[in-house]
Amino acid sequence: MNKILIVDDDVEYRENLKEILDNAGYSNDMAGSAKEAMEKLGDQQFDVILLDYMMPDIDGINALGEIKKISPNSKIIMITAFASIENAVTAIKKGASEYISKPFKIDALLLMIKQVLEELRFEGNIKKLKLEGTLSCLSNSIRREIIRMFQTNKKIRLMETVRKLAIEDHTKLLFHLKTLKEARIIKQDKKRSYLLTKEGKKVLECLNILDIFLSEK
Repeated sequence: MNKILIVDDDVEYRENLKEILDNAGYSNDMAGSAKEAMEKLGDQQFDVILLDYMMPDIDGINALGEIKKISPNSKIIMITAFASIENAVTAIKKGASEYISKPFKIDALLLMIKQVLEELRFEGNIKKLKLEGTLSCLSNSIRREIIRMFQTNKKIRLMETVRKLAIEDHTKLLFHLKTLKEARIIKQDKKRSYLLTKEGKKVLECLNILDIFLSEK
């Protein structure tokens, strides 16, 4: 279950946020100051941090850098009642993933949390599988379409792939399949059918997330 840390000096406000997140199925905790948040982050990992812009002692902007040092993988959503382009740019430059202004709609916040969690999962898969080289392999649209075929098929055969992708040159398709095999994204069984490797399944998941991001632009 994804964990969220709510950082806000307004007791009533953060308790309301906690109730909203509880109802949405998230595990969450609260901190009344940036200092308290840093102490909690030293003891446990949070996937998302909802950080208030204006707080006593250390405000959200000045706390951003330290929070990212303690918990570099956490996604930070800055929340403020004083919205401006300048504040938004500053927050993003210092490590925030998103920026939302009070008052906001609950659905808008939940959607933003869902998006940064998808981004976190995507980045995690890339790091886990060391996909820097794999991503260059996926720069070709034909290879991406081959992988997407596994969305509805556990296995694919050469002629089936030729037909579905409408590629007349079998040699070209064999080249792309060979490239995917060398990248350990697909493999062949004894009947010469192609199927995804364990790494390939993660790549397909990453492509699905990327498709969602692109469709929302």
